[in-house]
Parts: sequence; C-alpha cells; structure tokens
Amino acid sequence: MKILAFSDLHRDKDAAWSLRDAARAADVVIGAGDFGTRGEGLADTFDILRDITVPVLVVAGNHDNLTEMQAANRGWPHLHVLHGSGVAVGDTPFFGLGYEIPATNEASWNQRLPEAEAEELLAACPDKAVLVTHSPPYGVADLQRNGRHQGSRAIRAAIERHQPQLVLCGHIHHAWGTKGAIGHSAVHNLGPSVNWFEI
Repeated sequence: MKILAFSDLHRDKDAAWSLRDAARAADVVIGAGDFGTRGEGLADTFDILRDITVPVLVVAGNHDNLTEMQAANRGWPHLHVLHGSGVAVGDTPFFGLGYEIPATNEASWNQRLPEAEAEELLAACPDKAVLVTHSPPYGVADLQRNGRHQGSRAIRAAIERHQPQLVLCGHIHHAWGTKGAIGHSAVHNLGPSVNWFEI
C-alpha cells in the first residue's frame, strides 16, 4: 500500500495542487491536520483535494474546525475524518486523533485537548495500526525552535502500548521532516510537502 501523507497546509493552495497531482499514484492519502489558519480557510485546500479519488484520511489540527471538516463528508465520499476513531483500508487499520495535545495555547480559535482526554480517546487505537495525530509524541519529532520538546505524553504512551506500524504527525513546524522511533514504531513529522510511505 502506497501512502501519500502531509500536514500543516495552512491554506497553501500551491502545496494542495502538488499533493492532488501526486495522489494519482497513491492508494491512501493522509492529512495530519491544519488545513486552515486560526479556524478559517478550510475550503481553500479542501476544495482542491476534493478531486482525489482514493481514501483520504484526515485529522483536525489546532487551526481547524472539526465540525466543518466533518460536514465536508457530505460532498466528498472518499473523505474520512478521524478523531478518536478509525477506519480500515483493505486489511490495514488506521486510527486518528486531532488537535493540539497538550493544550498550550488559550486562543479562542485554538482547538486543543488535555492529555487525560487524549489518553481516553487513544485507548481505542488498534494494535499495529497506522496512527495519525496532529501533535507528535513527546520526545520524538517534537523539538521546538527553543530546543524544548513539546509533544504529547498521551500519544507517546499509546504508541508504546499499541506499537503502531507507522505514526504520522505534524503541528510543530520546526520539526517538519524529522523522524524517529518509539519501540518498533516509526514516527514522522510531515510538513506541507509530498511524503511517501509504503506498508
């Protein structure tokens, strides 16, 4: 299975066009959140990506309106919005959780979850799934510009417990393109570019 994955488009139409074109070679497309900016502009990129004809699995970023994303399902049959939920593509389980974890930004537009709530939602993740989160796990692909780790301890604990075959995330822009591992689980912070994975 060929997976095309990205994160953090933030209304970048040129990046969305590139991803849409690349998706012709994909079996699954994954978007790890932040399609909009400060709660606005989701349609700027969704309207371009809507032409993709393979399963498109997305989670909400901290800049996204989850209700608006879920409403897009009505006109986009290949779209699956995952938030504490999963879907199978063929024999492969996928599970997703969006938002900023842990909650650090109190702005009204910022969508966030406390670690305890994230832990409860992640309990449903199947073992050996492909895990898609907006926030990275603590200690891997989560380094801020100031040198501090800002990932989620709940996501890390879920990875340690369920050992996903692949973990795809975004959120921390300084960490785009970085990767690591937790046990046997490879973790990749994606960014708004074409990233290919084969499982």
